[in-house]
Amino acid sequence: MSEAQAENKEKPAKPAKKEKESGGSKKKKEASFRVATAGETRVSPKQPPRLQVKYRSDVAPALMKKFGYKNIMQVPRLEKVVINCAVKDAVGNPKILDSVMDEIAVISGQRPILTRAKKAIAGFKLRGGIPLGVTVTLRRARMWEFLDRLVSVALPRVRDFKGINPKSFDGRGNYSLGLREQIIFPEINYDKIEKVLGMTVTMVTTAKNNEHARALLAELGMPFRK
Repeated sequence: MSEAQAENKEKPAKPAKKEKESGGSKKKKEASFRVATAGETRVSPKQPPRLQVKYRSDVAPALMKKFGYKNIMQVPRLEKVVINCAVKDAVGNPKILDSVMDEIAVISGQRPILTRAKKAIAGFKLRGGIPLGVTVTLRRARMWEFLDRLVSVALPRVRDFKGINPKSFDGRGNYSLGLREQIIFPEINYDKIEKVLGMTVTMVTTAKNNEHARALLAELGMPFRK
């Protein structure tokens, strides 16, 4: 045996290098480990809003039966809710809109945007482009949650409430509701408001006429005045 062969025989063999895990397999292992070891902290999928569940289970079948719809896609549905708040004092004091935006954001759960004057009116000292109010458009889950709070909590807090006007439809299935005070919403702290403000809540539906739109909103719980 040569000296080189004897030297190689004495040296222990080096352990084989572990193959580097690919990024995809590593992420899968980490994910499976988290699921297996942290089951108690796993977040369950968010449940759909209560009013949306009611629409699917109760309202849509009731409207199909009442109007004889043959397809579920023909049933009127709520598309969006638009909240508008115009503040006339903003002409002389634009900073007042900061608190208005905060209050509408708390009420709706979504940050509103400013609405501006489209043209100048000298008699009202109004210049084109200056901010005059705020607006926010709610869709999907936020729309259903806001409407649920409006019907269940806010409207019953209106003083001497006897129902909402059943004639405030525009002929194309949309309904507008005027609210005089933002304090009917429990999210608003009465002690911190600077000014009592009114707002207009417009409910846009896919109904073709006022009759079908009113039936939809009534089934959702809107308390129309008789």
